[in-house]
Amino acid sequence: MVAKTFGSAVSGVDANLITIEVNVGQGTSFYMVGLPDSAVKESQQRVESALKYFGFRMPRQKVVINLAPADIRKEGSAYDLPIAMGILQASEQVEFPELDRYVIMGELALDGKLRPIKGVLPIAIEARK
Repeated sequence: MVAKTFGSAVSGVDANLITIEVNVGQGTSFYMVGLPDSAVKESQQRVESALKYFGFRMPRQKVVINLAPADIRKEGSAYDLPIAMGILQASEQVEFPELDRYVIMGELALDGKLRPIKGVLPIAIEARK
């Protein structure tokens, strides 16, 4: 199953809409594509820990996360929450009926608590458009 939501990449005072797609299928690998920096790639560890803390599981199947468009560099840990929600929906652990209608951003602590992110104002302006 494929889950889709939106995030945002901030560059200065501008924000660009980022489509976050998560596919869970046959296999046993984890892939993140779409020009993520190391902090975004590390979200796998934060997301897995947060999911386990709340009694969910990281799928032991092939998980592919696509951050589009691929030509925009994605930086920071603000993609943790939309990735976690996409994994939960794509693995059919939780159903978010209108996930694809929202811009979601948030850094996850290992215990699942949300941490503040930078660039909220440009993200909100872009989301309103």
